[in-house]
Amino acid sequence: MTENTHTSFEPARREAGIAAHPTPTAQTEHPAYRLAFQDTDFLLRQDLRPVRFQLELLKPQLLLDEAEIVSTFVFYGSARIPAPEQVEALMAAATTPAARKRAELLAEKARYYDEARRLAAMAGSTCGDSQRRELVVCSGGGPSIMEAANRGAFEAGAPSIGLNIVLPHEQTPNAYVTPGLSFQFHYFALRKMHFLMRARAVAVFPGGYGTFDELFELLTLVQTGKMAPVPILLFGKSFWGRVVNFEALAEEGVISPGDLDLFRFVETAEEAWKIVCAELPAAEE
Repeated sequence: MTENTHTSFEPARREAGIAAHPTPTAQTEHPAYRLAFQDTDFLLRQDLRPVRFQLELLKPQLLLDEAEIVSTFVFYGSARIPAPEQVEALMAAATTPAARKRAELLAEKARYYDEARRLAAMAGSTCGDSQRRELVVCSGGGPSIMEAANRGAFEAGAPSIGLNIVLPHEQTPNAYVTPGLSFQFHYFALRKMHFLMRARAVAVFPGGYGTFDELFELLTLVQTGKMAPVPILLFGKSFWGRVVNFEALAEEGVISPGDLDLFRFVETAEEAWKIVCAELPAAEE
């Protein structure tokens, strides 16, 4: 039911305004008297977890529907890879040999910021001004590769989505996410569902635990038939070949040889976009 759907009942929004300012009495000032959906303490009870799951699934779903987001191009990747202009400061902050080595390896990956930015601009150029938007860039909403993705879409004049997550250290949405498409999640599971519910292509850049979590869940969903196959583009064959021995998994028999075909290694935005256009012809239009 949309906000404009006719109903004979008084709208909840109106009555919520009245209920928020009751005549003060011993009864009305007790938490028990609050409307259930205005009672934060009640909604945060452990017993209400299933309701919070539903709300966290439903809110982005409704707003994305209202924004006419038909499909997305999802970008995964590290929150630590610097933009090229940040490399000098990163190196200067490395004060020990071990820190300098890590900084050097991260600096080598700075080119992926630009690749993500250019690929997102290519995807953004397909959105145009039409109401039904295809291949809308979707990232985790944070810094680094996520920022590059939203930035590329922004520079192409296209909307983009950011799916942030509440973390012990605040993760502020990057400045390039479309404000009306910037969401915050408590549950990783619901966030990951929204990453993939509309995904028609996924670009995966070098990353850590979070990126691995997202990538392997995606591969599992496609492998098991829970999700339709989509182009899965792994940027940086040397990185992925070093940190994951996919061929060994097949040799050990724990995955099928055909499972190695679920993804493709790429190095550049142009290479990735060519694959997307070949597998999803509508992306060329």
